[in-house]
Formats: sequence, structure tokens, C-alpha cells
Amino acid sequence: MRDAYIFNIPLVLLAVIFIIIPVVGTLSSSLFRDVTFLPSKFIRLENYSRLFADKHFWQSFGFTFMFVLASVTIELVFGMIFALVLNENLHGRGFFRTALLIPWAIPIAISSRLWQLIYNYDYGVLNFIILKLGISSSPVNWLGSPLGAFTSILIADVWKTTPFLAIILLAGLSAIPNELYQQARIDGANFVRRFYSISLPIIRPVILVAVLFRTIDAVRIFDIVYVLTGGGPGGSTTPLSLYAYRYYLTGDFGYGSAVSVFVFISVSILAFLYIKVGKFREVLK
Repeated sequence: MRDAYIFNIPLVLLAVIFIIIPVVGTLSSSLFRDVTFLPSKFIRLENYSRLFADKHFWQSFGFTFMFVLASVTIELVFGMIFALVLNENLHGRGFFRTALLIPWAIPIAISSRLWQLIYNYDYGVLNFIILKLGISSSPVNWLGSPLGAFTSILIADVWKTTPFLAIILLAGLSAIPNELYQQARIDGANFVRRFYSISLPIIRPVILVAVLFRTIDAVRIFDIVYVLTGGGPGGSTTPLSLYAYRYYLTGDFGYGSAVSVFVFISVSILAFLYIKVGKFREVLK
């Protein structure tokens, strides 16, 4: 038992240094008027009162909520489709599995810049295609409207992150014994029946883990929005992480910390709901 505690000391130290101390520090800062050009002052929960009365904060919250809901749902559907296809005994399956990883392997700053060039109003590939096909008589400003910017960010994120879910789900499907499928075929079960009766129940823990990780990651979206729209137009695509970053950038660390604490609490609640509502412990037994 003593050896177990000794071996866990490095993990505990890492958790304290990189998780507990930053969280406690951010929580503490959110209770102060911590502005670079003013003396620090303990103001209790005033930053949170200001936060909940801030219409721009709620606009940012609304975008983040809709983005998480849309992106995770679409990526789960496409990830499952890719995983099911690549789990079949297809010719060239190894090549397609490798190719699927390419979007995920590209650094997010580079992939975001790539999509920015695709959406470019003057020389973007997307406008070139629609003009050549006669779909539109003039270029489209894909990032110039709230709906267009949201959809553009969503498409770029789905392209980037779907492989993450697909690979995790594929790993779960690959662990299912092939004998189960063979017996189901003998019994006359079609593909849909095999999926709902065999695949889905067995990989349910894998789905829960994949969706949980992806949801947490989606709540923290920053890079792709920062590169594509910078939060515009009119702040319509500003996620909570970018909203907090702007206050850190201007030196209002107290208010920025309050936003960060709100994001932390939101992610914690989501994780709790996934575990409880999804009956996480039961599916792992």
C-alpha cells in the first residue's frame, strides 16, 4: 500500500501544480477588482453580478451552446458512419483509415487558415466553384453574416474533428468479436438490425467517453474562431473562451477570471450530466 502511495506522488504533484493551483488562483482572482491600472480590491461577487447582467456575455454563451450542440451531434453522426464503413472488410481499408486521420493531424491554426482561404471573398476556392457552376452570379461573403459565419465555423470544425470521434468509435467496433456478427447473419439480421442489437449496446461506453471528451473540447473552442472571424460579425460568433481572453488582453483579469470560472463550472456540470444521465458506471461494468 505504501508503495502505491509513493508511485502516485508524481501524479498528485502534477495535478496540484497544473490543475488545482490554476483553478484556485482563477477563482480567487474572480473575487477581486484585478485591473492592471487600478489597485487590487476585494469585491466579493461583483464580477459575477456584472457577468450575468452583461448582454454580450449571454450572446457569447448562446453561440457557445449552439455550437456545442450542433458540432457534437453532427460529428457523432458522421464519426459513426465512417467508423462503421471502415470496420467492414473493404479493399484498401488501411489507406482510408490513414487518410481519415489527416484533418485531425493538421495543427488547428493551419487548418483554420486553410478554411479562411477557402471562404475568402475575392479569391476563395468556394466562391470560384459557385461562380463557375453558375450557382451564384456574384461572390458570397461567407463570413459576413451571423448565420453564414456560424455555418462556416461549424463546417470547418466538423471537418477537423470528426476523425477524432471516428477513430475512437472504430476502436470500439474493432473490439467486437466477429462471431457475433456471423451468428446474426445466420439468423437473418440485416445491417441495421446488427447495429442496434450488437454494435450499439457494446460500444455504448466508448460513445459516452468520445462524446464527453468532444463536448468539453467544443466548449473551449477558441483557435478556429479566432482565425476565421475573430468573433464577428458584431460579436455573433464569440465563444466564451474568446470572450474571457479579450478581458485578459485588456488587463481586466478579475472579470476575465469570472468568465473562466463560469466556463469551468459549465464543463463540470456537463461532465456530471454525462456520467449520471448516461449511467456511465453501469455501462462500464
